[in-house]
Amino acid sequence: MTDSTSISASASVPFPLVRDASGRLVFTDSAGQAHAGVVPVRAFPIAAPDEGISLVNTEGHEVAWIEQLQAAAPAARALLEEELALRDFVPEVTRLKSVSSFGTPSVWTVETDRGETSFILRGEEDIRRLGRVGLLIAGSQGVQYSVRDMTALDRASRRLLERFL
Repeated sequence: MTDSTSISASASVPFPLVRDASGRLVFTDSAGQAHAGVVPVRAFPIAAPDEGISLVNTEGHEVAWIEQLQAAAPAARALLEEELALRDFVPEVTRLKSVSSFGTPSVWTVETDRGETSFILRGEEDIRRLGRVGLLIAGSQGVQYSVRDMTALDRASRRLLERFL
């Protein structure tokens, strides 16, 4: 078993990460071994998205640990952010437009930071609180929707949401 490379917030060395001709990420560890097809995985995607990022090889083994995304060199950070954006699809709800019924299951039509969509809320247990003002809502198709701050929603959206909390 090989040890993974750790990149801390104080790292000043360039982070050896490039994209190969087929579009896969390639990480070169301190021993000079190239790991093609690595995938960045956030340890805490909701609570601390820029902290604790693991680079996992094709066998599922961690080959590098990044304490802070900001610790990576700018070019590597850009590659990581691109890959993480593809992997972590969590639209943020900005407005609740309508709810089909106040019982569950119900169809919710919402505006998100990625456009308007509808999803089925199977039960109130699919709404999970994140801190005092945040929520994570699981749609029936497996997509997670976030509400970063319930208090920032418009009054009509808050009223609809309160019926389920």
